[in-house]
Amino acid sequence: MTICPCGSTLPLARCCGALHQGAPAHTPEQLMRSRYSAFVLGLGDYLVYSWHPDYLGGLNAHDLSHIDTQWDGLDIITSSDGAQDQTGIVEFKAWFQEDGQRRCLHERSQFVRFDGRWVYTNGEIMLPHKRHSR
Repeated sequence: MTICPCGSTLPLARCCGALHQGAPAHTPEQLMRSRYSAFVLGLGDYLVYSWHPDYLGGLNAHDLSHIDTQWDGLDIITSSDGAQDQTGIVEFKAWFQEDGQRRCLHERSQFVRFDGRWVYTNGEIMLPHKRHSR
């Protein structure tokens, strides 16, 4: 049994794997988790499918399947419920390894309903706060 990479502790097949196979996401957070798992697993076709076409910016499934990043954790900071909404936001931290160091992608992602399903549009990278000296 493979545990889902999204951090839910559920088996992949009963969690994000179901979405990867075509089950709909019921909330923006569920879609965000499935997209993180798709990045971990190199599922470029799913990433394209779950991304609003107006925001892909020329990326394709091959590009997204071959990102050389070692993802190693997802923390959801906050998310809108979204079950009945047309738009949603998920703020998260995705942890990864780069140059022998653990790093973090902190983003506020935007989601909309498109063709009756949740899709990712874009995100705002949240930069670390810097202390100002006087």
